[in-house]
Amino acid sequence: MELFEKLYDEHENVKVRFIGFTTEHTRYDFGIIYTNMFFGKPLVVCMQTGRSTLLDPKEIEDTEYLQTVFRIPNKQQAADLAEFFSGMLPSIPFITEYE
Repeated sequence: MELFEKLYDEHENVKVRFIGFTTEHTRYDFGIIYTNMFFGKPLVVCMQTGRSTLLDPKEIEDTEYLQTVFRIPNKQQAADLAEFFSGMLPSIPFITEYE
């Protein structure tokens, strides 16, 4: 008997975008991975901390979520990040994998 049951093992050529920018008080460096996996949500990785999350338009609007997941110290910085992501990430209809 095997110890692990494989759930998926996919290979995919994906588009990756690396972007660095500054606001008045902070520098950000992100990798954005556009994939067909994960309900079509882009995977966003903070290159400074290694923290990552899948983001859809509703999660971008939730500044408390952004503040928590990327450990941002204040609400204004989270609002700046939300504004950036709303212009960078596509607002495509997301796929439900389990229909």
